[in-house]
Amino acid sequence: MALIDTALGTIFGNGRNVIRETAEVFRENSEAGADRAAQHHAAALAQFGAEFAAPGPSRFDRVMDGINRVPRPALALGTLGLFVTAMVDPIWFAARMQGLALVPEPLWWLLGAIVSFYFGARHQAKGQEFQARIARTMSHAPQVVESIARLNRIGAQTPGVARNDTDANLTLDAVRPEANPALEAWRHGGGQR
Repeated sequence: MALIDTALGTIFGNGRNVIRETAEVFRENSEAGADRAAQHHAAALAQFGAEFAAPGPSRFDRVMDGINRVPRPALALGTLGLFVTAMVDPIWFAARMQGLALVPEPLWWLLGAIVSFYFGARHQAKGQEFQARIARTMSHAPQVVESIARLNRIGAQTPGVARNDTDANLTLDAVRPEANPALEAWRHGGGQR
């Protein structure tokens, strides 16, 4: 017994595994390799994160973003407010509208230009973003066509699947109900009440 304990202690003693250590000379330890790969991946992600991390927006940027968000809601809510005011106090509303009637025409043109430039620029930016999304989608068209062609080629070779895309009689047979002798016998045999 002592001989076996001594032999096993020599091979596996002191918390070591000589067989495993010898095998690792010829083949990488999978668990240690996966651990190293995970550490490498985490380090790469941390490096990319550090490269692309942008400082937060300044106070001026936040104020300008807030101001840029004001015109559309202000115009919409202001117009609704005009309708409410016309119903609540028609005399006050009529007096304000008379004041607007006195605004010179060039000032209306200026207001129209400002509003159209604001909304026009927004429309143009959104339109360009939409076109970019369409271009990205269309760039996938060749892969989609190839996938569809591959699926069509597979359909004829797949066991247990009948293709009926070119045979009208097969298509009609697939949608025509089959005869059910038991149901017919029940109907004709007085099973109906």
